Amino acid sequence: MNNSRRKFIQTSAKLSAAAGIATAFPSVFSMAAGKVQHKIKVGAIGINGMGWADLNAIIKHPDVVCTSLCDVDKNVLEKRTKELADKGIKTKGYNNYKELLASNDVDVVVIGTPDHWHCLQMIEACAAGKDVYVEKPLGNSITECKAMVAAATKYNRIVQVGQWQRSQQHFKDAITFVHSGKLGKIRLVKAWAYQGWMKSIPVKPDGPVPAGVDYDLWLGPAKKRPFNPNRFHFEFRWFWDYAGGLMTDWGVHMLDYALMGMKATTPKSVMAAGGKFAYPDDAAETPDTLTTVYEFNDFNIQWEHANGIDGGPYGRNHGVAFIGNKGTLVVNREGWEVIPEGDRMGATPLQKRVDNGLDLHAVNFIDAVKSRDKASLNAPVEAGAHIAIFSQMGNIAYRTGKKIYWDEAKGGFNDAAADKLITSTYNNGYKIPSV
Repeated sequence: MNNSRRKFIQTSAKLSAAAGIATAFPSVFSMAAGKVQHKIKVGAIGINGMGWADLNAIIKHPDVVCTSLCDVDKNVLEKRTKELADKGIKTKGYNNYKELLASNDVDVVVIGTPDHWHCLQMIEACAAGKDVYVEKPLGNSITECKAMVAAATKYNRIVQVGQWQRSQQHFKDAITFVHSGKLGKIRLVKAWAYQGWMKSIPVKPDGPVPAGVDYDLWLGPAKKRPFNPNRFHFEFRWFWDYAGGLMTDWGVHMLDYALMGMKATTPKSVMAAGGKFAYPDDAAETPDTLTTVYEFNDFNIQWEHANGIDGGPYGRNHGVAFIGNKGTLVVNREGWEVIPEGDRMGATPLQKRVDNGLDLHAVNFIDAVKSRDKASLNAPVEAGAHIAIFSQMGNIAYRTGKKIYWDEAKGGFNDAAADKLITSTYNNGYKIPSV
C-alpha cells in the first residue's frame, strides 16, 4: 500500500468511519451539568491539505457541526465551502483567521496552515477561548513550541496535536512489547522516511500572485519575498522560511515513537550530515538526504530520510526499528513485527493495523473537549512540543554542521550559531507572542 502523505491527504477524508465508531460518542454535548446541551461548533483555518482531512475526521462525530472555514486562497475556500454545502453543511467563509477567532459561532478551531503560522494562530485561538486541533509539527522553532505550551496552560484550553499515529492500536501494542523487555537491551533505534513520490522541484521564476490569494496574509511572519509557485501550498515545507523539510514533516511522526519506546527526553548531543544529494540543482532548500544521530547515555536514536526513493531499512519506506540484543521490533503505519536475533527469542509475525488513526484521533480530541480532561489526550500540546523540539535539534545540527549539546539550565546550546536558530525570525511587524 502506498503510505505517502499525499495519498493519505487525498483519501482520508473519503474513508468511512470504522464499524461501530458512532457508538463511542455520547449523543449530546454540555460544558457543564445543567447547561443547555448543544453541538460543538468547529471552524477550520487552512483547508487545502491536512487541515481539510482533519476537519472531515472531526465532523464525523455526531455532536460536532462545522460552522466556519478560513483560507487565504479564495479558490480553496470556495471549493471547500461547496463540498460541505453538497453534504448539507452550511458554513461561513473567512479570509482572515482573526475574524473566525472572534466569532461566537466557533468552539473549536482546526489549524492546518503552513508550519510558520501554527504558533501565532494556536496561541490566539487559546486566548480567544477556543479549544484547538493543530497540525504537526506543533511549532517551527524551539521558542515557538515553548510559547505554545505556555499558552495552552495559561488559557486552560484543550489542545490536540495532529500526531494521529498515537491513537492507533498497533502502534500502542508495539510500544507495549518494546517496554516488556523481551527484545533485551536496546542499544540503537532507527527511524526513517524514504519517500519515493517526493520528486525534484523544478526551478521556476517568480510571478504574479494568483487571483484570489491574499499573499501578504499567507506570508504572515515569514520574510517578504516575491510570489513563487514553488513556495506555495504543499511545497512550502521544503523552504526554511516556512518549515523544516522531512526532518520535521515525517520526523515528528517516526521519532515520536522512538522516544516513546525508549522513554527518552533530551539527548546528550545531536549531529547530522546530509544535503541535496539527489536533486542538487532543484528549487528546494531543505536536504533531500539526511542522517541524524541523537546520543543518549546508553543508546542512540538515528534518523534517516531520502526524497525520491522508497528503499528504506527492512524493506519499508518509513518506520521505526528498536534493535535489541535478542531481536528487533519494526513498526510503521502498516503494522509491527519482531525479527529474532538468531535463536535468542521467537519471531512475531506482522501484526497488521486494524483501525483508522485519524478518525480515532478525532474521537480522542472531541472526548477531551467534552470532558475537559487534558490528561486523556493522546497527543497533548506537551507531547507535540517535545517531539517538535527534538526534530528541530536535528535540523539545527544539520544547518550548523556541528555536533551540538543542549544545556537545559540555560535553555541553549552554548554555541552562537546553534543558539541563533532556537528562535524563529518574525517579519512584517509580527512578533512571537509573549505568554
